[in-house]
Amino acid sequence: MSAGLIGRKIGMTSVFSAEGKNIPCTVIEAGPCVVTQVRTSEKDGYNAIQLAFDDKKEKQTGRPMIGHFKKANTTPKRKVVEFRDWDNTHQLGDVITVDIFNDDRWVDVSGITKGKGFQGVVKRHGFGGVGGQTHGQHNRLRAPGSMGASSFPSRVFPGKRLPGRTGNDKVTITNLRVLKVIPESNLLLIKGSIPGAKGSYLIIEK
Repeated sequence: MSAGLIGRKIGMTSVFSAEGKNIPCTVIEAGPCVVTQVRTSEKDGYNAIQLAFDDKKEKQTGRPMIGHFKKANTTPKRKVVEFRDWDNTHQLGDVITVDIFNDDRWVDVSGITKGKGFQGVVKRHGFGGVGGQTHGQHNRLRAPGSMGASSFPSRVFPGKRLPGRTGNDKVTITNLRVLKVIPESNLLLIKGSIPGAKGSYLIIEK
């Protein structure tokens, strides 16, 4: 994981390009993030910095984490993420803002997709269902149909697409274009849609 920031998904909007095209984009509140720990290869075996984002009440924070944040001279935070192999040298307590991103830059964004709960094969995998309602078929429209052989191998092969829990997975979308950086509001405008519900946390990497 290279240099980046922790952010929060605000929602979607659209902006006009210089050519007059209307481009849909996602608005992300990126930072400011506080450096709460610095790892070095001499002490920890690898180089990384730990960033924290989004204030929370001290009474909602455990004592070990309160002491951890006090070392960085900052208030308790909700989200803590470690970024490995950071190029720049930062000290404990430094504040990193959205200024590290420039216009027309490409980034990778990671987030947790919306959870859909337990779903059938039509919604989960795009199955077409069994088909028409002939020959007495009245309740098989969204069924998966045949699952395979019977006497051999007498089992279902691993990886078979079946009903199950859908969504709530970590997904990384790569090579997304940064349309605009608004430093005074800590906002990033990134072209296209990004996984996650409004208000969910995101990790933006260079």
